[in-house]
Amino acid sequence: MASFKHFCDRQGLDFDSFWQKDSTAELYHFIGKDIIYFHALFWPAMLHGANFRTPSAIFAHGFLTVNGEKMSKSRGTFIKARTYLDHLNPEYLRYYFAAKLSAGVDDIDLNFDDFSQRVNSDLVGKVVNIASRCSGFIAKRFDGVLSAECAEPALFQQFVDANSTIADLYESREFGKAMREIMALADRANQYIDEKKPWLIAKEEGKDAELHAVCSMGVNLFRLLVVYLRPVIPTLASNAESFLNIPAQSWPDEVQPLLGHKINSFVPLMTRVEPDKIAAIVEASKENLEKTPSVSAKPAKPAAVIETNSEQVAKAIAEPIAEAIEIEDFAKIDLRIGRIVKAESVEGAEKLLQLTVDLGGETRNIFAGIKSAYAPEELEGKLTVVVANLKPRKMRFGTSEGMVLAAGPGGKDIWVLSPDQGAQPGMRVK
Repeated sequence: MASFKHFCDRQGLDFDSFWQKDSTAELYHFIGKDIIYFHALFWPAMLHGANFRTPSAIFAHGFLTVNGEKMSKSRGTFIKARTYLDHLNPEYLRYYFAAKLSAGVDDIDLNFDDFSQRVNSDLVGKVVNIASRCSGFIAKRFDGVLSAECAEPALFQQFVDANSTIADLYESREFGKAMREIMALADRANQYIDEKKPWLIAKEEGKDAELHAVCSMGVNLFRLLVVYLRPVIPTLASNAESFLNIPAQSWPDEVQPLLGHKINSFVPLMTRVEPDKIAAIVEASKENLEKTPSVSAKPAKPAAVIETNSEQVAKAIAEPIAEAIEIEDFAKIDLRIGRIVKAESVEGAEKLLQLTVDLGGETRNIFAGIKSAYAPEELEGKLTVVVANLKPRKMRFGTSEGMVLAAGPGGKDIWVLSPDQGAQPGMRVK
């Protein structure tokens, strides 16, 4: 309250209009789950007794773990904000937290592998990639001016109509669900571009109008994606608006496509999270606990427990390579790039996840025994490799129409194979 009073004094705002008993302002408290008793019972009572209003709602969040462990200085997982900012863009972390946050009190795990994959896949590979793929053709072939007509008005309206669902999720603090809705739209935009294949249209004579229409449509869909992400990653949204040559966007409950509009030259709006940046954060976060012993520190896990996991991985690596085959044998296996568009638990199955996988021109229902290693939300949007010509297999829970490739001995030590960015759903692995 004191901090907000200071803010009001600096900005010339009326503090009482927010905090007096009859205030109609929306006022929310965000707290940790370990202090609910004090901040949801005693504090509102104190506010009432002091003749101030009580909050509109109180939201309690869980704890933050790093790589599945409580924060630890010896492991380099006691991450300070300043250390993170010295190495990485804060918007990466804003998005990652938003993608994990719900209105409940669940803990959040900052898993560095998942963090890198989610940022690289969602923000760089899905959202920014749309502008990157389309803007080059607009600049080189059409002097940076978008088409005068909207090629797919129904698709554009579908993106606009999604605003009410996304707004409701933001309002109810279901940030993770909001991010999934936005990324589902990004998948649809990328699917549109993959289907139209502007890189092939550009090589054909007399197809300039079609190329112009497709790429302009892509830019307009990108515009809507960044405004939906603005509450979470405002800097990216602002930079995107500079590229689009438009003023700051308001919430798009009513919006028209940019037609005959000149955009600016594209510059990379966001770069991939590289492993060396993560390693630098971990190294900079390490401290020698021997210098600052803690009487409450818990003993480390017995070495035998750690070695057991290492032995399992070592055994998996040491598994002998199978008998040599002919190239014709390998050619019989149709491996395709797939994007996991939906993942969910299978009721009654301890190990299975049900995956809906986009293979470019079709989607497949695939059951994968990876539940012990992945939460469903970790997989959605992830590119992977699929055995596409495996005969459908009828199971108790339904029919599995392929196989997702993974490596590891089992349990939590399973890693789904992921191709580099640039690979697209439907591409054959050769």
